[in-house]
This record gives sequence, structure tokens and C-alpha cells, in this order.
Amino acid sequence: MHVNVVLNKTTSKDYSVIIDTLEKLVFETKVMIVTNTTVAALHLASLQTRIEAKEVHTLILPDGEMYKNFESLNLILNACFEHRLDRKSILIAFGGGVIGDMTGFAASIYQRGIDFIQIPTTLLAQVDASVGGKTGINNDYGKNLIGSFWQPRAVYCDSTFLKTLPKREFAAGVAEIIKMAVTFDKAFFEWLETHDLHEEANLKMAIHKSISIKADVVSQDETEQGIRAVLNYGHTFAHVIENQTHYTTYLHGEAVAIGIVMANALAYTLGLLTAIEAGRVRKLLEHYELPTHYAINHLETFYDAFFLDKKSANDTITFILAKGIGGNEMRHSIPKALVFEALGAFHA
Repeated sequence: MHVNVVLNKTTSKDYSVIIDTLEKLVFETKVMIVTNTTVAALHLASLQTRIEAKEVHTLILPDGEMYKNFESLNLILNACFEHRLDRKSILIAFGGGVIGDMTGFAASIYQRGIDFIQIPTTLLAQVDASVGGKTGINNDYGKNLIGSFWQPRAVYCDSTFLKTLPKREFAAGVAEIIKMAVTFDKAFFEWLETHDLHEEANLKMAIHKSISIKADVVSQDETEQGIRAVLNYGHTFAHVIENQTHYTTYLHGEAVAIGIVMANALAYTLGLLTAIEAGRVRKLLEHYELPTHYAINHLETFYDAFFLDKKSANDTITFILAKGIGGNEMRHSIPKALVFEALGAFHA
């Protein structure tokens, strides 16, 4: 199976997402694999046997969202210089969303841009983070506030890597699958309600469907000027939660699950979503043991953090909301009182 990502910008090239067992990759230039300690211990030796290149180098970084920063970015760039990579060299992001985002960002700025390939090893990265060209790092002000749009040359999704995923990491990826179903495809959501993703055949179908949805959205709006922003459903809230907990309490997908429930509370307050629909979404998230509650200590502080969201502009917060199951709506300038009313159930 494969999905084509067709782009309209003249500066970006179309590419394919291959959903299959990873075959041998042959390059006529230098290659550097960027991975982390966890993935390296499990899968690096296997990957190295499948790469043939002029030179193959490897950089192993610490594992965790807290390392998605300038220091790690600098380690990648320094390794590129040390191995004398040139403009025809290729970086390979071998890991989850953190590795993919940082490697892609490094590729976008090293010698003003070189190619990179995504080989995602987590479910979240396979269905979401590895596709679409969003790259970046975190800082004290929030998540992914520093970065660029830089499309990969190719993406290889091998479900073999998912067999070693911890239970929480698997569920975190499911949250992103549910996100896309709720906002874009009612039939897919209903399918998810009746099919267990722990079964391999169902999981492969869900991966293919999720990537297809995202590829279609990215093809329409590569740099997030419109419809692509809908893919951030749940993320406006999730990014605040991640920042407040210093990226140590929740995995990204877990924070997204909570963010989806918060977004649905706001959608219910605005009459876009019924209580039954919100309950169905929450039930599906909880089926995979995803968290659905977060205690907000200070509503004002939580609300003020929304203004650092990349979708906000001119001191106006943009919220991505579900409009029924399978639909979506972007809302601007929602009265603060209504946002507080929706978040009341989360106030500690």
C-alpha cells in the first residue's frame, strides 16, 4: 500500500508514503541516521543492514519530548558538519515524532536545505507526525513554536516497528487516528467504534485511512493557511497541558486526548456537538485507556497560554472544533466567558 502526497507549491516535491515492510534502501550519497537511545537499542542494527550508501553515519540522541530543543538540534547540525555532509546528502529520521520533527528541521536549515527521509517507529508518527512536512522544536514558550515546513523525500511506514511499542505509546497514536476521524470522516469513526486496533489487519487499515486523510488535507493546504489547521483539533488545549507539565507527565497523544475532550466541551457549549456525540468520542478514547481529564489550577493562566498558539493572530484565539462527528469548524473570537464555562468541569 502507498499514499501519494501531491503538493501545489513549486518549491516542494510530491512524495509517497509506503505502508509495507521496509526493503533495502540504496543511496549514491552520504546518509546520516538520526535516532534515539530507545529506538537504537531495539531496531538500529536491523535498519543499518537495509541501507546501502556512499557513507552511513549514525547519531543517537536522548529519548523524550524534553530533548526536543535547541541543544539537540545543534547536535544534529554539528554531526552533519563533522561528517562533511553536502547538499546531496540525506538525513534519515528513525524514531517517533520528536526525532522526525527535529531531523526535518535540521534538514531544512543545513546548508539552506537538504533531503530527509522519515522512517517512523511509533504509531503517532506513522499516522500523523511523519507526513506533511511540519518540522520544529519546543522552547520555554510552547511546543513547535520554532520550525519550518520542509517536506520529506519519502516516508516508510513499517508496522513491524510497532510491535515493540509500549502500551501508552500505542494508545497515544490511536488518539491521533481518532482526531482525524472525528473531524473528517464519520464513517471512519463509526468503523473505529466497532474494530479493535490491537488486531493487525485493523491497525493497517486505520494507518492507511489516517494517512490518506492527512495527505488529502496537506495537498490542499501545505503551509496551514486554511483547512490544514483542522488537523490541530485538540492540540490548542494539548499544547498548554504539555507546557504546563514540562513535557514529562503526558505523551503527546495523551495530551491530545485530553485536548479533544476539552475542545468537545467547548463545541457542546456552542451547540456544535451534542452530549451524546461528545460521549461517544470520550468513550472511544477511554477504550484505549487514554486520559480524558486534566485539573486546571488557574483558568486565567491556562487561557492566556492560548495566545501563544500558532493559529492565534491579532490577539484572537482560533479554536478548532468538531461539528457533529465527521465535520469541523474553525471559530474565532469566542467570548472568554464561554470558554471558561466549557472548561469549568476541568477547574481544580
